[in-house]
Amino acid sequence: MKIFIDTIVAAAFIFLSAAPVFAEETKESPIIINGDNVEYSADNKEVTATGNIEVTYKGSKLTCNKLKVNMLTKEGQAEGNARLQDAKGVVTGEKIVYDFANKTGIIYNADFRANPYFGKAKVVEKVSDSEFIAKRGYFTTCSMDHPHYRFAVKKLNMFPGDKTQTKQATLYLGTVPVVYLPRFNYSMKDPLMHVQVEPGTRKDWGPYLLSAWRYNITDNLDGRLLLDYRNKLGWAEGFYSNYRTPGAGKGEFKFYYTNEKPADQPKGALTEFQRYFMRWRHKWDIDQRTNFTAELLKITDKRRKDDWTYPANRSFLQDYFFREYEKDSQPLSYAFFHHAFDYSSLDVLLQMRTNHWFDQIEKKPEVNYNLPSLQLGESPLYFESINQLGTYNKKGTTLGDDLTDTRFDTKNTLSYPMKIAFIQFKPFVSSRQTFYDRGANDQAGIVRTIFYSGADMSTKFYRVFDVKTNFLGLDVNGLRHVITPTIGYLYTHVPTIPIGNIKQIDGVDSIHRGNTASLSLSNKLQTKRNGQSVDFADLLVTTDYVLDPKTGDNAILNNTGKRLTSQLSDVLFKLKILPYSWMRLEGEATYEHSDHDLINYNRFSLVNYDLTFDLGQDRSFSLGQRYERKGKNEVTAGFHWRLTPKWKFGIYQRYNLRKTDTLERGSQEQEYTLTRDLHCWDLDITLNKKEISGTSIFFAFRLKAFPENEFGFDQSVSEKKSGAQ
Repeated sequence: MKIFIDTIVAAAFIFLSAAPVFAEETKESPIIINGDNVEYSADNKEVTATGNIEVTYKGSKLTCNKLKVNMLTKEGQAEGNARLQDAKGVVTGEKIVYDFANKTGIIYNADFRANPYFGKAKVVEKVSDSEFIAKRGYFTTCSMDHPHYRFAVKKLNMFPGDKTQTKQATLYLGTVPVVYLPRFNYSMKDPLMHVQVEPGTRKDWGPYLLSAWRYNITDNLDGRLLLDYRNKLGWAEGFYSNYRTPGAGKGEFKFYYTNEKPADQPKGALTEFQRYFMRWRHKWDIDQRTNFTAELLKITDKRRKDDWTYPANRSFLQDYFFREYEKDSQPLSYAFFHHAFDYSSLDVLLQMRTNHWFDQIEKKPEVNYNLPSLQLGESPLYFESINQLGTYNKKGTTLGDDLTDTRFDTKNTLSYPMKIAFIQFKPFVSSRQTFYDRGANDQAGIVRTIFYSGADMSTKFYRVFDVKTNFLGLDVNGLRHVITPTIGYLYTHVPTIPIGNIKQIDGVDSIHRGNTASLSLSNKLQTKRNGQSVDFADLLVTTDYVLDPKTGDNAILNNTGKRLTSQLSDVLFKLKILPYSWMRLEGEATYEHSDHDLINYNRFSLVNYDLTFDLGQDRSFSLGQRYERKGKNEVTAGFHWRLTPKWKFGIYQRYNLRKTDTLERGSQEQEYTLTRDLHCWDLDITLNKKEISGTSIFFAFRLKAFPENEFGFDQSVSEKKSGAQ
């Protein structure tokens, strides 16, 4: 009680005696000091305190056992379990010399925590509210007193929440020095680790080791150095470089080289091949309305050219960068310029084929000017214009397949949107003119004209059902049924120039007479869960109905040469059901109703679905199927389960139920992953077996502080698989 009274009296004495001082500081927050014993000296405007001291000022909090603060300069000195905390982190030490006004100071024999880093240092200097410097210490993301790994440094510049910079850092695993880094510069906004390593084995590579070392030359130039070894192919190396310019945008350059020496070449075949991949990308946002992007890709592949044993359907990307190959097996080289005007836009595209075995269309260049739907004055009419001018070169992979053409194409549409009762109705008419410098028979100056007409109609019906039930745990709080039917009709008049008189380069050249109605029906069931609207079930059905395909020269034929009659096209289904917050079903299907081969199929040709169960943290199960009527019928399954706080297990399976020309019946892929919690790391040990590429074993280390990063430069694993989590 005596201590409490002394504290209250001392605090009152401070505020009364220092009234002029605090009066000068009324424009700012005062320094608030609480402690067991607090004394104020009016002569030198200084506060001294001892015992359980807490000081707060402008978001900073200082605790200690002994304190001295000058109330004029706001400079203080704290000792004994001194601890300084603000929004950027926490620093503790034997002694803290701190300037409350500028939020700067020096901490001796310090421990610091600035998410996600922990560390110790002989001296920590707080330079500003957003930067501190640690000298003669270490930092890590491991929170243990004796961390599993750490970077020992002479000087560390840390910008909490932004980046970390240091020179002459040594990486220790436990007490063992492993790597010396002359420079370490890591951005916390950067998703890449400085060191990435993946060991493993594959059927086509044999045992392998892939590694990437991150480098930072300047704040505007960084990248990765790559050094890989594959037992059956040899060494490969390369680098990535990311750059940023002050006024011309940013980009990246990638180069990867190997002098491949395949180990399983038959007698008489070559055994050494130079192969490399080079790519440059650049993006420049010139202003808010103008941007420029470019990409140049070049592959030199002696094995594809000279090795008669190399499969014709394989490529360098497929062998070494499979994830990129899956996204785009024949990437383009191009330069693209875009500018948006007030009511229109201009695009210029230069597209070149830089790899001769790609089947691509060159555009040298193509210019597009588009005017979106624009109201004509005060009238109810709207006008839309699409214009395209370009020189095209369609390059095939066989000599003599090339087609060259210069073409100007313009399509102008006039529409009259209106509302008739409860129906949104928009009739329109269009005129399209296309000028060709040369026709298919070398005739000069061809002009083709096509007229279009049609209308779009849609409406929406809904009904609310007062249903509230938790039957089977469905948590239904009212049901709203929304039906949205949409009908679109398009009539395409017979072109003035037959298709046979035009070089066939892209879809613009193959337009023929059409008379089609597009039908769409959306059904949604909505309910409320936790106060938010949820699509309980969503089914979308779409199809086209081809009307009067015509006879004679303008007849539309199937692939057997038989004239098509009025008929319903394939019906497309998309379904999503969310019966529980932990269960989701998504699927799509195609029902063939078209007379393709003189046979009216009336059956499903494609069915895909995924059923996912989220059973809690790190516990999930999923099933999927990919069915093609004349192709594969694969069932997939994924299972992920945390066995203990330290161990997690995952399985992925892909099984083909039917033999095809390219797939055998049976297991196509098996993958087993065991994850071990190593306190500050997660270790994944994965065994992957594919029917095509054989068995792979690889390891991945992930820092928990950066879960999106991993010590694993994984060039062999594809994008997320169906049925996997």
